[in-house]
Parts: sequence; C-alpha cells; structure tokens
Amino acid sequence: MAKVSLKGIMKIYPFSGDEAKKSKKKKKDTDEASHEDRAQLTVTDKGVVAVHDFNLEIADREFIVLVGPSGCGKSTTLRMVAGLEEITAGELYIGDRLVNDVAPKDRDIAMVFQNYALYPHMTVYENMAFALKLRKVSKEEIDRKVKEAAEILDITQYLGRKPKALSGGQRQRVAIGRALVRDPQVFLMDEPLSNLDAKLRNQMRAEIIKLRERINTTFIYVTHDQTEAMTLGDRIVIMKDGYIQQIGTPQEVFNHPHNLFVAGFIGTPQMNFFDTKLLKENGKYVVELGGIKVELSAEKQASLAANKVEPQDIVLGVRPEHILLSDKGVAAKVDVSEMMGSAIHLHTTMADGKDVVIVVQTMDMTGHQIASFTMGSTVRFTFNGNVAHVFSKATKENLEG
Repeated sequence: MAKVSLKGIMKIYPFSGDEAKKSKKKKKDTDEASHEDRAQLTVTDKGVVAVHDFNLEIADREFIVLVGPSGCGKSTTLRMVAGLEEITAGELYIGDRLVNDVAPKDRDIAMVFQNYALYPHMTVYENMAFALKLRKVSKEEIDRKVKEAAEILDITQYLGRKPKALSGGQRQRVAIGRALVRDPQVFLMDEPLSNLDAKLRNQMRAEIIKLRERINTTFIYVTHDQTEAMTLGDRIVIMKDGYIQQIGTPQEVFNHPHNLFVAGFIGTPQMNFFDTKLLKENGKYVVELGGIKVELSAEKQASLAANKVEPQDIVLGVRPEHILLSDKGVAAKVDVSEMMGSAIHLHTTMADGKDVVIVVQTMDMTGHQIASFTMGSTVRFTFNGNVAHVFSKATKENLEG
C-alpha cells in the first residue's frame, strides 16, 4: 500500500524516418492553427507530445480515476506508472521510491488490461497462480492466496476451468484475481469493463467497489466512461489532449466544472449551452435567456464579485435535469420525447434554432403521472440561479474560478 506521486510527467513520442523531416512543417502548421487545434496537435522538434506536465499526488489507498475521450493521454499515463512506457520528463514515485528507471516487475504494481490477457492453455487456478510461481512462492502460500482471491471474487467454482469456458465477466474476474494474489502496492486498471455489455458493466462496477473496501491497495483506474468515473473514483482526473483539465471529487466536477470541456463531458445527458450575456442589475449578477432574466444565487454572486467579473458575453450552462417547466419561461418546440422510465428526455428547439434537452420526471411529488409531450407541441422552461454555470466566451473558463 503506497502513495503515488507524479511530478511534471511528460511523454513525447519521437518521430521516426520521414516523420522527422516533416516535423518542422507540422510545427509551423500547428503554430498557425487555432488554440483548440494546437491542443490537439502538439508537435515539437522532438516528436508528438502525448502527455503534458502531469502533476498528481495520490494518497495511500485512494481510488483515482483518469477519464477523458480517446487519445487524451490517460492510458499513456497509466502505462508510464506501470513502466510499460518510458517517461520522457518528470519524476514518478511509488511510496518514497523514485521508479523512473525501475523495471515493471520491480515496481510492486499489478495491472488489469481491457482484453483480460489470460493464458488460454491454463486453468483459472493456474492463471492466478502463475506470477506467484515465478516468484518461487511456496505451494501452500500460492494455494491460500488463490483460493482467498477466488472467494472474494466469487469464482471458486471456476478454478478448474479454462478461459474459453468462461463468460466475459468471469474472465475479467479472473484477470482481477490474478492481479489480486500478488498483493501489490498499486492496482492499475486500463478500461477493464469496456468489453462487457451494459448489464455486466453495472455488475462489475459494483464488484470493484466491494473489492476496494476489502483490500488495502491504491487504485489507478482508466476509463472513457464518465459513469464509471463518477461511481468509482474518490477523485477524478479529467484529461483532454494530454492536459489535465480538472481534478476533484465526482461531486466537485459535476457541481463546479472548471471549463466548458469538463462541463460538457461530465453528466448525462450533456449540459445545455447558450450564448448569452451576464448582466449586472441593482448590484446583482443576472443572466438573460430568451427574454427572461434569472438572478444568480448568493454563492455565485459572491464568487463572481470576488473575481471582479464584469458584465460580458458568456456561455451559459444548465444541466437538462436542472431545467424547470414554467408557464412564463422560454418557449421551445418538442422535437423528440424519449421515455426513460422514471424520466422523460425532451429534445426541443428554441425559436432561434438552439437545441435544448430537458429532463422531466414522469411522476409528480404526489405520485400522479405527468402529462405526455407530443412531437411539435410547445413547452416553456426556466431554471434557478443556483444551477446556472457561467463561462467566459473568450477563454471557455468558469468565471466563478
């Protein structure tokens, strides 16, 4: 069990062959591109930068989730911790030991891969015992550890089977068990549930949460699925184009996203965004949308005042579940009504053509069914000032800081 420290970690994939000759042109094209494009195409004379100045302190026994879209650098970061990728710059500590140049087998870590990576010719027992046999652990100790891990993961009955006789969820349990018997200081998981169907993913998420409570190990978990990140992580590290966008608890990143990317990435359905204005009336900050004005909450007033925010053009963000239907609200036409069981997702269009998603509960507080919404009908919506997120149109950063 150990803390993990990543200090200024950087990964550059060097050019090879003809790519090196093209690097100057690529860099010139990158420098002439927009800021957003530069983030996607970071090119130096040394190569393509996959991870930039990654700094993170992970506490002992903490469960950290690295999340972001494909190509954001999360798996590369995990592989650097594992020792499967060379660190270009920066320092990596496991416990108090600098491990930049330590071989993967000597880092006291265990890794679970997306594709299970089980030996097909070995039984479940043999797969789980293999690493311990290489370490020359006694047969009695191997037997104890394998059976103990199998009991935790509920796969005791499969110990005599080979992987081809197991379902995807059972194979993933075996892969986790194989890592578990090693009693590692750090448990690394690289999208371990992505090959499973939705029902199995839900079950395995619950299993990982239970597992985490039963073993004294630090977890670093990589996923592109924000639902996994929100349900599993003590803290979430949100990445984009090799840069950390925000680090925080699931509640922090949901309630106070640092920028437009985080706001749009975290939450299902995605947050609604509106180009509008931040005003100041009678000393109070107000947002205007579709002819209605909403005064921001006292907490948001204080944050904006502390940052000396002036009235300006903004991007207003409101989550679909925070939008309220109101007779005096902004008009929108219903394009699609999706019944999701406990809620209806309304896909609507405002008069200016802006798409808005609204989540409406199917029953009111008294248990009565709420009226259905037909295609082409008109609804009116508003929102409260405590759920409005205001982002700078220029920097895309949250103006509350």
